[in-house]
Amino acid sequence: MAYITVATENSVDVDIFYTDQGPGDGQPVVLIHGFPLNGESWGKQQAALLDAGYRVISYDRRGFGASTKTASGSDYDTFTADLHALIEELDLSDAVLVGFSMGTGEVARYLSRYGSGRIAKVAFLGSLEPWLLKTDENPDGAGDQAFFDGTAAAVREDRYAFLSGFFADFYNLDEFLGSRISQEAVDASIAVANLAGNAAIAAAPLTWPTDFRADIAEITVPALILHGTADNILPIDATARRFRELLPH
Repeated sequence: MAYITVATENSVDVDIFYTDQGPGDGQPVVLIHGFPLNGESWGKQQAALLDAGYRVISYDRRGFGASTKTASGSDYDTFTADLHALIEELDLSDAVLVGFSMGTGEVARYLSRYGSGRIAKVAFLGSLEPWLLKTDENPDGAGDQAFFDGTAAAVREDRYAFLSGFFADFYNLDEFLGSRISQEAVDASIAVANLAGNAAIAAAPLTWPTDFRADIAEITVPALILHGTADNILPIDATARRFRELLPH
C-alpha cells in the first residue's frame, strides 16, 4: 500500500493513500473522488483508462477511505495542498486532472494556486463550481448557509441515516435502481462512505459553499465540463451551466 505523508495532526502523521497503475511512460491521469467516497470509486474509469494506455493515479482525500482520519484541514486550500504534494512526490508532468463532484474543487483550486506547469488539461464531472452558496450577490446558488449548516448537522446527528438518503438522490434510485444500478452497488458505496472519519464526513458539507469564481478565472488549460441534467445533488443550472459561462476560454 502506498502513502505520502502531507502533514501532522498532534502526534499523528497525516498520510494520503494512493494508487499508481499502468505504464510509467503513459500520460498520467489523476482521479479525485467525490463525497463521501474514495479513490476506488473510479473502478470503471480506471479500467477504461488503463486499457487505453494511461498511467492512472487515484487517492483518498484526507479523512476518507484509507487516508488518515483527521479533525483538521477540511478546507479546499488544505485539500489542494495534499493534491499538490502528491503530484510533486510522483514528479508528474503533462498530467490530466479529473475531479468528480466535491473533487472538482481541488482541480479549480490547484490551477489557481499552483499553476498549470505540470497540467495538460482538466475535467470537471458533476462540478460544484462556480459557487453553491445562495446570497444576495449570488441569487442563483443552490442553497443558503442554513442549508449547508443543516446538512452538516444531519451528518453529525446520524451519519448512517443521512447516507441512506444521500445515495438515494446520488444515484436517482427512484428511477434507476435495478436498471442502471444494482442494490449491491449502492450497498458497496455506503460501505465505502462508512470508512470516512466522523469529523471529516461531518465537516465536508461546510466546504461545499466555497466560492470558486476567482479560481475559474485562472483556468488556462483545456477544460471539460460534464454534468447530468438530472443531477439531484448538484443541480446543473446552479453549477455547470453557470460555470461554463465563467470559463475564460
